[in-house]
Amino acid sequence: MRAHHAFWPKRLPHSITLPETSLWDNVATNARRYPQKDALVFFGTRYSYSELARQAERLAATLHSLGVQRGDRVVLNMQNCPQLVIAHFAILRANAVVVPVNPMNRAEELKHYITDPDTRVAITTADLAEGLAQASNSLPADQRLQHLIVTHLSEGFNPDQAGDEAPPAQWHDWLMTRHAMPALQGGHVLSWQDAQATTAAPPELLVGIQDMALLPYTSGTTGLPKGCMHLHRSVMHNAIAGTLWGTGSHESVVLCVVPMFHITGIVAVMHACMYAGGCLVIMPRWDREFAGHLISKRRITSWPNIPTMVIDLLGSPNFDKFNLSSLTSISGGGAAMPQAVAQRLFELYGLRYVEGYGLTETAAPSHSNPTDRPKQQCLGVPYISTDARIIDPETLKEVPQGEQGEIVIHGPEVFEGYWKRPDATADAFIELEGKRFFRSGDLGRIDEEGYFFITDRLKRMINASGFKVWPAEVEALMFRHPAIQEACIISTRDPYRGETVKAVVVLRASHKGQVSEQDIIQWCHENMAVYKAPRQVQFVESLPKSGSGKVMWRALQEAEASQG
Repeated sequence: MRAHHAFWPKRLPHSITLPETSLWDNVATNARRYPQKDALVFFGTRYSYSELARQAERLAATLHSLGVQRGDRVVLNMQNCPQLVIAHFAILRANAVVVPVNPMNRAEELKHYITDPDTRVAITTADLAEGLAQASNSLPADQRLQHLIVTHLSEGFNPDQAGDEAPPAQWHDWLMTRHAMPALQGGHVLSWQDAQATTAAPPELLVGIQDMALLPYTSGTTGLPKGCMHLHRSVMHNAIAGTLWGTGSHESVVLCVVPMFHITGIVAVMHACMYAGGCLVIMPRWDREFAGHLISKRRITSWPNIPTMVIDLLGSPNFDKFNLSSLTSISGGGAAMPQAVAQRLFELYGLRYVEGYGLTETAAPSHSNPTDRPKQQCLGVPYISTDARIIDPETLKEVPQGEQGEIVIHGPEVFEGYWKRPDATADAFIELEGKRFFRSGDLGRIDEEGYFFITDRLKRMINASGFKVWPAEVEALMFRHPAIQEACIISTRDPYRGETVKAVVVLRASHKGQVSEQDIIQWCHENMAVYKAPRQVQFVESLPKSGSGKVMWRALQEAEASQG
């Protein structure tokens, strides 16, 4: 027995038995059990479980007609909307694999998500379609997309919706604009309406628990982002475990504002809710006033989030008008919740903010705080069915309680390995006591009660409001700017985001005096996802280097930290 088992919630098993069915079966089962029950709500427009299943099956039939076969990878590039959920489950119903892509990525970044997973079909929204088409059109003919299915965001709700559930005024143009369909060289663009118009039956459901379901990408210290191979099994485990851990049920009403292109939104929110038969109330972006109205009107019971959202909501001048009394679960991760904010939540509503920890490689949670005994600014305890240890990263031996080491994780939620990267997969795993453990790259410690705390990172990574920014990836993109001779990405403190991105840049002699720091910032915003783009740029004459010529990024990072 591990120390944390003494504090394990009595209502929960230590491990669970998984069904032998696919993730699609969760939606199909609830469509039979609760055909008229709300599955999704978007700006007041309601989708029953039977309607969700019908639309997903129609889209699955269209995907099959376009040549999508068992195990094929299909890109899904959208912000939160009903079409994302429908498309996600349609891909699974077509026996294929979902490749979720961050909609903030620009054309230059999108190329990798077409070529690396060998994708021939993508599903996106009209505001993002041009970027995907540009990325595809710039590739060699044999690597391009063959089909692009495009929906308008306004097709997901009633544009005449009024009242508290109507879209905020500042979103009107973004949501209502009808974008022209892009030109896809050597390929075919299909509208959402046409994709839904098929009368064909979907293919026979062939996939099961051992088939690949999801290929989300994660970056690292070197090179381009790597695909994480998740089977139906690993996602299913955390969908069920998350429901049990958070006391979810078919009566749960979940506010979905964390992005469903991110592993947390996909697994801990969407799949957990669809497994339980709950109702997913969808927000496409964060807006504190709209969130407050939705929680009040829809009687939200569960709100997974990142701490900055809670801080923002509590800071609303209209906070006293919101009714949060329906909330029974509020949780998050990606960044520590400030103690004062957690205390205010408890004093106002008796809500204990439950923090957790996980990675793309672990299908979101590998750790979470027990809901009835959470600790603040703590990762929690190893999840259901999970064994986690702290090891010395050099000797790979387990360290004594209280000492710092690397967090390693074994459990059914851990991914199979990196797509097309057996070398990276081999480096990511070790064997302890006959078990295969994933090396998280995060440093932590365990307290006397078995709770895990993060202390540092082995991996070079910036955490900006819960979004992981990998300096090597940002540097690789910045080197495409003709004025940049060298660049080093470090983190700098940000009062709202926790950390933000700073670029230390050496300009080419030919461009000195011709390019400003603001010019570089603007270029970065145009060529990479906004959360990755440096918010600060510092020009220097040279970067510190080791005897072997490597940039000493730690020296720059320490110098930045010493400034306050």
